[in-house]
Amino acid sequence: MTSAPIVDRRGLAAALFAFLLWGLFPLYWALLKRVPALEIISHRVVWCGLFVVAYLLWRDGSGWLRASLRGRRVLPTLMLSSVLISVNWGLYIWAVTHGRVVDASLGYFINPLVNVMIGVLLLGERLNRAQWLAVAIAALGVLWLTVQLGAPPWIALSLAFSFAFYGLLRKQVAVESVPGLGIESLLLSAPALAFLLWSEWSGHAHFGHQALSLDLLLIVGGALTALPLIGFAYGARRIPYSLVGILQYLAPTLQLLAGVLVLGESFSTTQAIGFGCIWLALALYAGDGWRTLRRYNQPAAQRSTASD
Repeated sequence: MTSAPIVDRRGLAAALFAFLLWGLFPLYWALLKRVPALEIISHRVVWCGLFVVAYLLWRDGSGWLRASLRGRRVLPTLMLSSVLISVNWGLYIWAVTHGRVVDASLGYFINPLVNVMIGVLLLGERLNRAQWLAVAIAALGVLWLTVQLGAPPWIALSLAFSFAFYGLLRKQVAVESVPGLGIESLLLSAPALAFLLWSEWSGHAHFGHQALSLDLLLIVGGALTALPLIGFAYGARRIPYSLVGILQYLAPTLQLLAGVLVLGESFSTTQAIGFGCIWLALALYAGDGWRTLRRYNQPAAQRSTASD
């Protein structure tokens, strides 16, 4: 019998902080609903880039960029990933500011299962029967929503697939999450600044032309983008990855609750059935992963006895 893995308290607190902040993001972005989504995402990119680069200069010195860009594939891969994460951020902010938080939360419930399918189709990974059953139930939930609502849940699917392929690209390069975000923000800052300057020139800009509180919300939004990623990067290295897998469902759960209980979005019986299929699929997949992990952590003698 093996003892449970020791959980680093600081690592757990950092991971919890990250997922809690991600889960409460809708309440923050909803405060900016009078600002067009493209202007919000542009400010998010610029201020996030300033915050992350300042943090990396403080932590690693001026050599962080050169060290992160070693390897021929790093820069082109991060250019592609920066496009995907900008699409993901932009669609998420649009969904929040247009009263579609429930749909957005569904995307992040679906995302782990999309990752599974990418592993099978693109990386040659294999699934057991329980995992295939989980994927089938999730697909049934999406099909139910498509038939009942008359159209695919495009917000959820777009968020799930854009973030899944973003993760796939980031998996291909040996760059830590925070320096990677810094490079992506730098790559996106030029078009973001160009859009903000055009908005100012054309008279459509909100920054500097509304209440000071609105300007502060746009600035702080960049820092809030970086803080949970820094916390996640710190925590994920210090707690069991199985615990990370469980904690990841905290964010979309809080997003759903925020959308329904705080922002007043509807949650119909049709949506509840579709979400229920996704939740059942996640429970099956997580339970199978937990059993596999427990078997793997058993001493070799116990594993051989259990398999006899």
